[in-house]
Amino acid sequence: MLERSMTTFALLGAEWVLWLLVVLSVLSVAVMVERGIFYARRRINVQALSLELDALLQKNDVTGAKALLATHDAMPSQVVVRGLEHIDRGQFVVSEMMAGELVRQKGRFESRLIFLGTLGNNAPFIGLFGTVLGIIRAFRDLALDNPEKAAGGAQAVMAGISEALVATAVGLAVALPAVVAFNYFKSVVKGDVANTETLTRVLTAHMGGSSERS
Repeated sequence: MLERSMTTFALLGAEWVLWLLVVLSVLSVAVMVERGIFYARRRINVQALSLELDALLQKNDVTGAKALLATHDAMPSQVVVRGLEHIDRGQFVVSEMMAGELVRQKGRFESRLIFLGTLGNNAPFIGLFGTVLGIIRAFRDLALDNPEKAAGGAQAVMAGISEALVATAVGLAVALPAVVAFNYFKSVVKGDVANTETLTRVLTAHMGGSSERS
């Protein structure tokens, strides 16, 4: 029973695998577009923002600093806002709060990237799986063919194998853009983390200076 079920499954061929890859490709493009728009809308000039934040903190204008950063839904600004909310509790608490917010923001910014990474790693294998199924089906068709039509059967097998190999090509075509997008978006998140470190140091340096003056 199990063997018959496996044989029936193998004889389905590569067509359904191709449709699966098409669906995954559409989802991949959707994720790329969504993440691209997400990052583009949260891009900031961290150097200019650092200067503005430093100027406000020099005047002890915490309210103004919060208002400045609240206008940006970017990782660095959201992390520092979290620190500013607890600035009266000391540098240790502020640093811990910002560290916790950074973890939360990283999860938010890396959302859906695991799909691109997984697809980039596994789409070629899905395509290869379709190719194997297609070849099994082609040889099965040849085995069931009339011996008097051997030449025609061989041609049919070659056509079936050629069609099956398309699945591997499609798998690679789906994987490559996903890998490129995944690596690019990961570099964007890494840059945001570095910018966050730059901005948080402005706040912690101010608090350290305030402690020394007091």
